[in-house]
Amino acid sequence: MKQLRVAILGQGRSGWSIHGRHFLDNPDQYKVVAVAEPIEQRRLNAQKAFGCQTYDGYEAILDRSDIDLVVNCTPSHLHVPVSEQLINRGFNVLCEKPLARRAEDVDRLISLARQNGVVFAVFQQSRYDACYRKVREIIDSGILGRIVQISIAFNGFSRRWDWQCIQRFNGGNLLNTGPHPLDQALQLFGGDDLPAVHCRMDRANTSGDAEDYVKLILSGPGHPVIDLEISSCCAFPGAAYTVQGTCGGLKSTAGEAQWKYFIPGENAVHTLIYEPISTDESAPAYCREQLTWHEGQWRESDQAKEVYGVFANMTGMYYQMLYRTLTADAPLEVTLEQVRRQIAVIEECHRQNPLSRWA
Repeated sequence: MKQLRVAILGQGRSGWSIHGRHFLDNPDQYKVVAVAEPIEQRRLNAQKAFGCQTYDGYEAILDRSDIDLVVNCTPSHLHVPVSEQLINRGFNVLCEKPLARRAEDVDRLISLARQNGVVFAVFQQSRYDACYRKVREIIDSGILGRIVQISIAFNGFSRRWDWQCIQRFNGGNLLNTGPHPLDQALQLFGGDDLPAVHCRMDRANTSGDAEDYVKLILSGPGHPVIDLEISSCCAFPGAAYTVQGTCGGLKSTAGEAQWKYFIPGENAVHTLIYEPISTDESAPAYCREQLTWHEGQWRESDQAKEVYGVFANMTGMYYQMLYRTLTADAPLEVTLEQVRRQIAVIEECHRQNPLSRWA
């Protein structure tokens, strides 16, 4: 098995805790040979953990010719300019989310990657979340009938005061957390076109000037309504996914799902009537029936959660996919065009909710 040589830009919560951890735990396919990080202690930690060369800035890596993949974990507002430099130097690049603030930046990066003949990917590992995949499996099976609405809630109660709640650093719930559920939402919405976007954003508990409450509705003819909520002021978070269909529904938390549905052929076929409904004694009656329900449930295995952890499992599946792309020319499963549609939705949300800047 070919071992790919990797450089990581940044050793923060993403570069160290997600990507770095994966490479340490899975050394067969990837080997970290270089790390760029401005904080000295983090460079020392990386040097000890990976046995690699370290630099206080990413510019030193631009001249290296022995690197198969650069993982861009710089702060969010640097994702576009740093990725652009890397692509122009001929590196294969995996960029952390959010990729960009504007769709035109994504278009430029897509064009540059094609011109330079490199692989450019975006780390949307939540596409491999076990719960999301189960929800999509049940929807795709057709047992719930035509899907009318899908609600997705990535909610909690928190007060942030770090750089990721500042607009000029591309902070805020929509750009920080949003790429995960929004990527899922657009896959569940279906198609390739941009849906109609209706968004309301607010600043609730944050110390910064970016939003920490997002309510987003996606709609379009022939598609389910998507109701996406990303709130930092929800003290009672409930289901992560709720699906409403013409033959049943589903609800799911992070590691469990349950659904119920009826089979049309097992139940009466109704004919519309215009007369009042009455009991046998001619008393007024409500229009109701007793359907024959079928139920199912799913729970992510405790062993998988214990051995891999939710984030580690998603990360592993993403890197397996990327390895096939880099070594066998397999197509990316999270395409740049899909990411571009996501960023276009985010851009429209910000256009509808212009927030003042003061941080």
